[in-house]
Amino acid sequence: MAAPSKRSPGVKLNMTKARLDGLYFFLFGCVLFLLLGVGMENAAPTSLTDFRGLYYPARCLVQHGDPYLERDVLRIAQAQGGIPASDGEQERQVVTQNVYLPTAFFFTVPFAMLPWGPAHLLWMALTAGSFIFASFLIWDLGANVDPILSGVLVGFLVANSEVLIITGNAAGIVISFCAVAAWCFLRERFVLAGILCLAVGLALKPQDAGLVWLYFLLAGGLCRRRALQSLLATVALGLPGVLWVGHVAPHWIQELHSNLQAYSVRGMNDPARAIPSLVGAINLQTVFSAFWNDPRIYNPVTYLVCGALLLVWIFITLRSRPSKERTWLALASIAALSMLPVYHRQYDSRLLLLTVPACALLWTHRGIIAWLAILVTSTAFVLTGDLPSMMLMGLFHHLHLPADRLSARIGMHAMVFRTPLILLITGIFYLWIYASRRPTSLAAAESGRPTETPIVPAVP
Repeated sequence: MAAPSKRSPGVKLNMTKARLDGLYFFLFGCVLFLLLGVGMENAAPTSLTDFRGLYYPARCLVQHGDPYLERDVLRIAQAQGGIPASDGEQERQVVTQNVYLPTAFFFTVPFAMLPWGPAHLLWMALTAGSFIFASFLIWDLGANVDPILSGVLVGFLVANSEVLIITGNAAGIVISFCAVAAWCFLRERFVLAGILCLAVGLALKPQDAGLVWLYFLLAGGLCRRRALQSLLATVALGLPGVLWVGHVAPHWIQELHSNLQAYSVRGMNDPARAIPSLVGAINLQTVFSAFWNDPRIYNPVTYLVCGALLLVWIFITLRSRPSKERTWLALASIAALSMLPVYHRQYDSRLLLLTVPACALLWTHRGIIAWLAILVTSTAFVLTGDLPSMMLMGLFHHLHLPADRLSARIGMHAMVFRTPLILLITGIFYLWIYASRRPTSLAAAESGRPTETPIVPAVP
């Protein structure tokens, strides 16, 4: 067997310079994220609405109230000034009608035991800090292949994630913790921290972390062991909250169901009434409801499309031997597809952070697939980014199209459809690469050795 080739000093120097350049792009994105996010949060009339929807139900539970009963939460929130006059009906609903599972209380109760001032500052710091740290880890993985491309992609995504700070939604922490867990599991470093991070994600927002966890479960071997350890940690962390809520509010299941129904009845999460928004719905029902405005039709159609893609992904994962590069291809695909079958909002699309290493890996092999990877991934980042979305919405409203005109309806649909459709395209693209051929080892790509088996499918 031939000895592995070593990089020349010139190659090492170029790689070091490239890593520094990529790091600069990443840091520039972080600076924009912090400056714009904190500035917009201070200027917003109703900021941190989603965090208030976590804080006051948890504070209600601490005071032995029912965290799923609107009047109990409303009483606590009003007594402490948690519902300002600037709040509209939707903001008030988010604050008082809790839709998180009881497993989330292990994480939110410590914040609820603090006054609002330090609690919301600590939450903002944790959201921003964990997101930047997780983004750095993902850049570090992609930088082993192409540091500049990874720095540009990650920096752009971070710079366009201000809504995570403005709303205080738990997605910022959950997505960050999922990325940290993936890094820990693949690097086989700080594994206990990775297990705890994934467990926190599953307990807080299983709809964001669930399919990432499923990959590690299906991949087998050491990955499955990490997944089972994370599940056990989730049970250990979340069970006390379930027992506590069960004691204080024995009818919490029915009340949670009523809260979820209220969101749809009032139109907040009704896909048929989706409007262009920085926090708009991005699940595939928003597209199908434009053609069949009946949940008995658009829900089954969505589940059929997403279910078929998910089954293909599961089949490939079960039949494949886990490796670093296959893991990134699998996570890139499922990161996009996981947001389509059930309700998600635009801030959840930051899970696309997991596509960066796969995109960088494909780019090193050049050719048409490399360019497609750049095109699909960068388009997804642009169409789901906060700043481009603001500009698109500003342009749309500036046109002042009459509501009864066909052009206005087409423009409205284009604005609403842009995110679910690009997520579908991104998920299918990476699923195609994942399914097509057995990729070469990531070690070969990182060392610069010529590859014997192409990572991309044959193109006629």
